[in-house]
Amino acid sequence: MTNKTLILIVLIVGLFVAPFFVDHGGKFEGSDGQAEEQIMQNAQDYEPWFESLYEPASGEIESLLFTLQGCLGTAVIFYILGYYRRVRKEHA
Repeated sequence: MTNKTLILIVLIVGLFVAPFFVDHGGKFEGSDGQAEEQIMQNAQDYEPWFESLYEPASGEIESLLFTLQGCLGTAVIFYILGYYRRVRKEHA
């Protein structure tokens, strides 16, 4: 292994391990909740334009649906990239 490869491996492992040692104060929130708090602090008379069509029963279900949405989007993007790569190879 070269020094460059070893340094990259150490950096990648560091990126995976570092979050376990960072103290978040036991509070994990999404940016939507934080944005709502800021809006309510700065403009108490603000009224939302619309409400959610579906409110999940728990935070775990909400996380699951968010993850599934991300996975589906990723699958579509990589399917399209693979399709165009295959088309480009066939016409080259």
